[in-house]
Amino acid sequence: MGDKGISNHSEVTDFILIGFKVCPELHILLFLLFLFVYVMVLLGNVGMMAIIMTDPQLNTPMYFFLCNLSFIDLFYSSVIAPKAMINFWSESKSISFAGCVTQLFLFALFIVTEGFLLAAMAYDRFIAICNPLLYSVQMSTRLCIQLVAGSYFCGCITSVLQTSMTFTLSFCSSRAIDHFYCDTRPLQRLSCSDLFIYKMISFFLSSIIILPTIIVIIVSYMYIVSTVLKIHSTEGRKKAFSTCSSHLGVVSVLYGAVFFMYLTPDRFPELSKVASLCYTLVTPMLNPLIYSLRNKDVKEALKRIIEKKNTIL
Repeated sequence: MGDKGISNHSEVTDFILIGFKVCPELHILLFLLFLFVYVMVLLGNVGMMAIIMTDPQLNTPMYFFLCNLSFIDLFYSSVIAPKAMINFWSESKSISFAGCVTQLFLFALFIVTEGFLLAAMAYDRFIAICNPLLYSVQMSTRLCIQLVAGSYFCGCITSVLQTSMTFTLSFCSSRAIDHFYCDTRPLQRLSCSDLFIYKMISFFLSSIIILPTIIVIIVSYMYIVSTVLKIHSTEGRKKAFSTCSSHLGVVSVLYGAVFFMYLTPDRFPELSKVASLCYTLVTPMLNPLIYSLRNKDVKEALKRIIEKKNTIL
């Protein structure tokens, strides 16, 4: 292995983020695109949190989860976007070893937490539609806090394991990461270690993260659909479906992008970058739009805030 110019990970002081392989003229366009999307992410998610926290009528489990979803979207996009935008103007495009570790850790933390949080939101919708009379009892404040805290705990444990495994690998002489942020797959390509055990453990981690959350979401919606179909009135069915359509849209966008990214073969890194762009920036931008445009309560809360400000002025 010494003939291959291998250096241990402890000797690596920084990495190079190659980013998108496009002509220099398009860097300005990509920078503006990233900037626009990131500003929309900031405005949308900060605005959503502000509306939920200032309106007493949105003091329900559903909006408690939604407020945390906006918080997560805001921060995991902030882990990626600023550095990516800086690199469009930087000649070195470097990121320190510590910076790379931090970026991977925080991104893994927030993306896994979001998966568990979406499962908790699916369970919340299941209780609201299938057991409406017991909703206030079953979805107590204590349970909601426990579900959110549990989501962060699972995200933290997974992130620690994934990050520690990744950065105990030995890296070859090349420091160039073929991506616009530090992620596990492009870092694997730089490794000279035997990746068989690493990939098995990563697959196991992914399975115990993704499968339970997907099962909870699918089973919840099976019960929801079954209950809604038993409602005789068309208006009642429409109202019941409208309470979970926004959540279903968010789940579809996130998991669709994640599956596309991880099912894309390694020989197509540019496709992986596009998929990564979808769930690191596009999804956090769309989530507040989906919930605000398709949610009557949020629209009315925003209207009340505007009217209150106009009255004060």
